[in-house]
Amino acid sequence: DQARNRRKRYTLPKKGLEVTLPLTITVDGLAKLLDVQNSHLMRKMANIGMDKLASDYLLTNEEAAEIALEYEVVPIIPDSTGPELYPRKFPDDMSVHPLRPPVVTIMGHVDHGKTTLLDTLRNSSITAGEAGGITQHIGAFSVQLKSGQVITFLDTPGHAAFSAMRARGANATDIVVLVVAADDGVMPQTKEAIQHALDADVPIIVAINKCDKHGVDPSRIKEDLLKHGIQTEDLGGDIQAVEISALKGTGVEELSESIVTLAEILDLRAEVDIPAQGTVIESQIERGRGNVASVLIKRGTLKVGDIIVAGTAWCKVRSMSDDRGNSVKEAGPASAVEITGWKEIPQAGDMVLQAENEGQAKGVVDSRIEKRKNKAKLAAVEAMN
Repeated sequence: DQARNRRKRYTLPKKGLEVTLPLTITVDGLAKLLDVQNSHLMRKMANIGMDKLASDYLLTNEEAAEIALEYEVVPIIPDSTGPELYPRKFPDDMSVHPLRPPVVTIMGHVDHGKTTLLDTLRNSSITAGEAGGITQHIGAFSVQLKSGQVITFLDTPGHAAFSAMRARGANATDIVVLVVAADDGVMPQTKEAIQHALDADVPIIVAINKCDKHGVDPSRIKEDLLKHGIQTEDLGGDIQAVEISALKGTGVEELSESIVTLAEILDLRAEVDIPAQGTVIESQIERGRGNVASVLIKRGTLKVGDIIVAGTAWCKVRSMSDDRGNSVKEAGPASAVEITGWKEIPQAGDMVLQAENEGQAKGVVDSRIEKRKNKAKLAAVEAMN
């Protein structure tokens, strides 16, 4: 019997045998798991082009699976995906869903008037005189035009935030307003803003600012922009250019109308009767309020009491307030709200998805944390080897 067992130890594993692999395993460990000799296993490794032939070499489970397949066994990699939330698939026909306000980011070179324009737009809203009309900085604000149409402006600090959100897959913006000073022209950050908008495939409207200054020539700016791929309407292109003075408010209404016109062409629609989906704009810890995050809702409707997940943070929505500090009970597509009730602080650019209950939210967060740890472990394995 002992002799038979000893012989059996060095036979090949049974074809079709299921072998469960850990996240990482040494060459020696895999040989024991498959019940084969180290030298035999290393020959198989060499055959498939692996050159790190040492007993203590640490294999990832994918590498171990590749070797195991050479023995015609079935490698099982435990499902480390765990519970997850995914955005809902877009319906085939969006035309049955209501129109939503456009979300606009204002970009441009420093000192070209971005901040002044944002302030002028913020103060132009007819809602400015409403109760609780003290502006709260929540990273976005909505403006209602005389026509009744609404535009949401992202008020995030600069291009870095735009890139960070894009890098995390959060294309929160529908339209970019490119501010160029008539007395200065295309500058390094203007070029950067153009590149960001083109990379993100977001339509552009040009706002030529400081047109109230004596001796400026807006047509020179348009010619300058043409060299950088921005062809305005009066030079045969399809990009609107509006001459404004952010300081005096001249042309700002016309700019808003241009945004609305472009939004109509884009036919921006969103479902309102599905679980909420959005993007974290910014987040911080506030004294007396705890973890707070501003979220731009993209689809669906979020209500107080709902459970949401963003990255490795989850939240039971305790309260929501708008950019005027007014408490709101629900928020629909293209509205930005400041939300309290977060267990951890989410990151700007994190996708926000609604969960069915606390249990699901906790499960998703635990799974995502585990995935991050595993990713770090695998990176460490590569560094060690």
